[in-house]
Amino acid sequence: MSTPIYSAHPTMFADEPGRFILACLLIPVGVGIIWLLVWYIINRSTHVIIDDERISLRRGVFSKESVDVEMSSIRTVRVDQTFIDRIFDCGILKVYTAGDNPDLEQGGLPDPTRLRMALRTARESGI
Repeated sequence: MSTPIYSAHPTMFADEPGRFILACLLIPVGVGIIWLLVWYIINRSTHVIIDDERISLRRGVFSKESVDVEMSSIRTVRVDQTFIDRIFDCGILKVYTAGDNPDLEQGGLPDPTRLRMALRTARESGI
């Protein structure tokens, strides 16, 4: 595996600020701290890596899911941002190889401008 061009975990607050605020409001009840802890562990166990050869998505704590998409098989890449995502500078990565459904999809990734540039650089170096 070559040196990663982009490597990131999803953000918590920026991805879903309403959910984060609700969890913080529930801290005095005791439920909020457990909710935040579980959410933090899930976010830390999700990792997107882009290098010259592939895009890799790894997620899971006890059961693991691993998705690798070779740069040569990518048909379309989308980085979507909602209004809230634009405010907090995060986005949703969707990678299509064939068909109408994305083969790889992950929300809450920080710095979508750097993500786009990393994908463009990786795709151009593989040509």
